[in-house]
Amino acid sequence: MTHLSVEMLAADATEPITSAGHAQLGIAVLAGIAAIVLLITKFKLHAFLSLIIGSLVLGAVAGAPLDKVITSFSAGLGTTVAGTGVLIALGAVLGRLLADSGGADQIVDTILARASRKAMPWAMVLIAGIVGLPIFFEVGIVLLIPVVLLVAKRGNFSLMRIGIPALAGLSVMHGLIPPHPGPLVAIDAVGANLGVTLALGVVVAVPTAIIAGPVFSRYAARWVDIRPPENMVPERATDDLEKRPGFGITVGTVLLPVVMMLAKALVDIVVDNPEHTVQRVFDVVGSPLIALLTAVLVAMFTLGRAAGFTRGRLATTVEKSLAPIAGVVLIVGAGGGFKQTLVDAGVGQMILDVSKGWNISALLLAWLIAVAIRLATGSATVATISAAGLVAPLAAEMSTTHAALLVLAIGCGSLFFSHVNDAGFWLVKEYFGMNVGQTLKTWSVMETLISVVGIGCVLLLSLVL
Repeated sequence: MTHLSVEMLAADATEPITSAGHAQLGIAVLAGIAAIVLLITKFKLHAFLSLIIGSLVLGAVAGAPLDKVITSFSAGLGTTVAGTGVLIALGAVLGRLLADSGGADQIVDTILARASRKAMPWAMVLIAGIVGLPIFFEVGIVLLIPVVLLVAKRGNFSLMRIGIPALAGLSVMHGLIPPHPGPLVAIDAVGANLGVTLALGVVVAVPTAIIAGPVFSRYAARWVDIRPPENMVPERATDDLEKRPGFGITVGTVLLPVVMMLAKALVDIVVDNPEHTVQRVFDVVGSPLIALLTAVLVAMFTLGRAAGFTRGRLATTVEKSLAPIAGVVLIVGAGGGFKQTLVDAGVGQMILDVSKGWNISALLLAWLIAVAIRLATGSATVATISAAGLVAPLAAEMSTTHAALLVLAIGCGSLFFSHVNDAGFWLVKEYFGMNVGQTLKTWSVMETLISVVGIGCVLLLSLVL
C-alpha cells in the first residue's frame, strides 16, 4: 500500500508520458504486472529487479519514450524512499533498541500474561487501531512489527493469526478515519462535515476491522501457516542483562511518536491556519520523521541506559539494526517507482475517463472508481483524491450524513486488493517473510475484505440515515 502525504501528491500531477489510447494503456498495465509476477514466481528473480523490468515493459507497451519511463520510475522510487525509507530505518533502530534492552520482552511477557490465547488476535487489532489512528500505515507497521513477531514466536502462534489483525487495524484507520491525508482531502473535496465523517467512520471501521482482522486471521492462518522469519525476529534480550526497562516506560517510549503526531493532527483541526505559529510548530514536531527521530533518541536513555548499555553498546545496536532492512527499503522503493510509472503513463486519468459514463448510485460509483484507480496505480491516496474530485458534484444535494458516507465509500474503495504495484504489498511481504502467492492469499485478501465489508456497512447506513 503506497500511502503518500498530501505534499507528495504533487509528484503524481505530471503530464502523461504517453499519448496512447485507453486500450493500449490497459494492455500495457496488464503486461507490466504480468512481467513482474512471472519474473518473481517463474524465474525467481529478485523483486527489486523484477519491478524495474516491469516498469520498462509497461512503458514500452504503452509506447512511451524509455528515457521518460526511467525518469518516472526513478522519481517514484526516490519519493517513496524519501517518504518511507527513512521511517523504516528509524523504526528499525527503535525496534532494535526495544529488543536488545529487553523492553520488547517486557511488553510481550505482560501481554501474554494478561491476555488469554483466544483474546490475543483481538488485543492486536485493538492496539493497532489505537496506534494507527493518527499515523501513516508505514509508521504503524515499523512500530508494531517487533511486538507482532515476538508475540507470534513466544506464544507459538501462526504469524497470520497475530499479524493480520494488526495489519487490519492499521489499514482501516488509514483508509477511513481523519486525520489521515486521504480522508481529509476527500472531506474537503465533497464538502463533508469532519466530525460527522469521523463518527460514522468509527461506526464503519469497528465491524470492518473485526471481520478483516481477528475473524479472517483464522482462515489466513490455515492457508498460510508460517512462523516469524528468523532474520526479522528481534532476539530475546540476553540473560546477562541485570535489568530491563519497566512496562510503563517502554510503552510510553513506543507511543511517544504516536502522541506527537496525534498532537499535530489535533492542532491542524483546531487551529486550521497554516500560517499560525502554533500550527507551524506542531507541523514540525508532529511530522513522522521528527516524531520517530525523537523516539529513537529518547529510547537510547529510557530503554538503552535503563538496561545498562554503554555508549559503545548503543552505537553497536544502532549499526546492527540497519543491515536487515536494506533489501526491504529497496523493494518498497521499487514498488513506488512502478506506481509512479503507472500514474505518469496516464492510467489514472484513463480510469476516470472510462468511468464517467457509468449510471449507478453515487456511493457505489465512488467506490468503484476508487477501486479501479487503486488497482491501476497502487496508491490509496491517489485513488481517494481522484475519485473524490470526480464525484464531488454529486454531493451538492446530499444531506450531511450522506456526504460523509460518500467520503467513506471512497476510502473503502481505495483499499481494494493491494497487489504488486503497491509498495505496502512488498513491505508486508518482506517483513513477514512470505512469497508473492502467500502475500496475495493473506494481505491482498484482507485488504479486499476491508474494502467490501466497508462499502457494505456504508450502504447499510445509507438506508437508515
